[in-house]
Amino acid sequence: MSRPKEMTRAVIVGHKSILKETIDALHDTNLFHVEDFVEDESGFKISKPFKNAEEVSKKLVKIRSIANYLGIESKKPVVQKSDAVLRELDSKLNELDRTISAKTESISQLENELKDMDSQKREIMPYLPIDLDFEYYRGYENLKVFAGTLKNNVETSQISSITQAYELYFDSQSKTAVLFVAKNDADKVYELLQGLGFKELRVPERGGVPSELLRSIEQREADVTRRIESLKGEIESLKTRYADFILASDEVLSIESQKAELPLRIATSENAFIIDGWTPTESYDKVVSVVNSATKGKAYITSLEVHHEEEDDAPVEYNNSKVVAPLQQVMDLYSRPRYFEIDPSSAIFITFPLIYGMILGDIGYALILGTIALAIKKAMKSDAVSDLMNILIYCQIWSIVFGLIYGEFLGFPLASTHEEQGLIPFWHTITLFNSIGGEAFTFPIHRAHMVMSMIALSVFVGLIHLNLGFLFGFSNIARHHGMKHAILEKGSWMIIELGVLLAAVGYFGGSALMYVGAIVLVLGIAMLAMGEGIAGVVELPSLMGNALSYARIIAVGLSSIYIAGTVNDIAFEMIWADHSQIGFAAIAAIIVFILGHALNTVLSIIAPGLHALRLQYVEFFGKFYQGGGRKFNPFGYIRKYTEE
Repeated sequence: MSRPKEMTRAVIVGHKSILKETIDALHDTNLFHVEDFVEDESGFKISKPFKNAEEVSKKLVKIRSIANYLGIESKKPVVQKSDAVLRELDSKLNELDRTISAKTESISQLENELKDMDSQKREIMPYLPIDLDFEYYRGYENLKVFAGTLKNNVETSQISSITQAYELYFDSQSKTAVLFVAKNDADKVYELLQGLGFKELRVPERGGVPSELLRSIEQREADVTRRIESLKGEIESLKTRYADFILASDEVLSIESQKAELPLRIATSENAFIIDGWTPTESYDKVVSVVNSATKGKAYITSLEVHHEEEDDAPVEYNNSKVVAPLQQVMDLYSRPRYFEIDPSSAIFITFPLIYGMILGDIGYALILGTIALAIKKAMKSDAVSDLMNILIYCQIWSIVFGLIYGEFLGFPLASTHEEQGLIPFWHTITLFNSIGGEAFTFPIHRAHMVMSMIALSVFVGLIHLNLGFLFGFSNIARHHGMKHAILEKGSWMIIELGVLLAAVGYFGGSALMYVGAIVLVLGIAMLAMGEGIAGVVELPSLMGNALSYARIIAVGLSSIYIAGTVNDIAFEMIWADHSQIGFAAIAAIIVFILGHALNTVLSIIAPGLHALRLQYVEFFGKFYQGGGRKFNPFGYIRKYTEE
């Protein structure tokens, strides 16, 4: 359990002549969250960006456009001196821009040529079966040429019945027809062709035999395609050659752009400036020292008193160890805590993987998923991916722990029972005591044989989880509104639970404790009504729903067991179909085994992950968490590719 870092609100005041030095110093510390100034009646105005802002912005847009075109992504950094990058920036950027523009234009022209050739091919293709020179199709005074396709075959007798002066070329497969007739008979022939479903084709405006033209076009297509590939290869080589320069330039220009545009966010008068913001209290002295050093003590910096109601607006920075830090991704996925709230990252560092492990509880799947997570973490250098893989690894550690408690490996039992042989020969299941409904409570725990006991255990875990949430809520309210509100609003829920517990024990034990429990219960309800009003009392039944929601721990776990068990049964029945020797079905059985468990492995991420997450977000957070805090976003840049 931790709270966000304590924040100090500070203002920096100075003459405009030291504004640039002040901005440079703040940017270098990367510890000051600047609050945007809103113009009011104070007389201060939002300033204009520095003179170089427009030029820097144009270069930044150009370098990012080039990076996007070349598909340059973050890579292992090659650190360069920022001064050296800036010196070469203009010449290299212009050279790169010219080269890429020229090659891109060439590619565009060649691709248009390819499209044109494709159109020519589509025009020529229907005439291939006829293969007449296209010069024969035009230039006649007394002949009419019909070129097109027919739905039905045309017979020479049909043409002969109209005229003897004709010449017909017809391909019965493609139904392409070219007919030369005297112009005097053209109208009658056209009527005949219409009756046969004639559809006219465009005759290419060029001479030559279709087959030769097609061959020529295809040869040209191959040449153009090779040229395009060559140009793309040259562009790809530019990506390799300039990747480090582009990444470094992007970083340098981003930094310059941030600095140049900061005046748009601060208050200025004719001669002075005011920068308002927040810094972690632990870093305040460092900020003061750096600003004073950069401005030779000419800037005035002071902390402001933060009133209770102003805490809502304070930016929030997590305050967790490196081990817990990956869980901040889970928090940000929901909502960052508010400044006055407990940050539950440390709590869900335990509860989320633990509940995931309770649901999955299989050593085999945990080893597979853990290995995959380690491989992805090693292959991908992204911080976000690394955090997600760390969370997955945490979950698999708990899955192995519960896999030992449940004695499960890919759906096989590890310990023997009276009914089934386990994978480990000398590990036999031990009966510990009789549990709910006469079920034998054993070690290892065979979940499928102890459903009622596991439901009760899941709900018990849920009650512990929910009460941890009430305790967090108690702490939040006590800090923000005082102890009285905390007792009435959150303490009342725990008193109600105590009353129900005492009444239940007294009822089943036949003692007067039942009446004591009833009195405690009524007291708790009265306190709840005082703390949260009638709405709190109406919410009482939801507590039972919250607790029963944790029964999904056993429900989802059983579904995984049954899928794994079904895959194992099918695979082994196929291998020993005749109960005597391995048959030809062995290969199919191995495929079923691998694919079945691969599917269940994927489900082992999704189902336990989602349900464990739901129990955190809906049941646990609902007892104490508001969220909606502003992210602490310091003015600065974390350099990867350059250094001063």
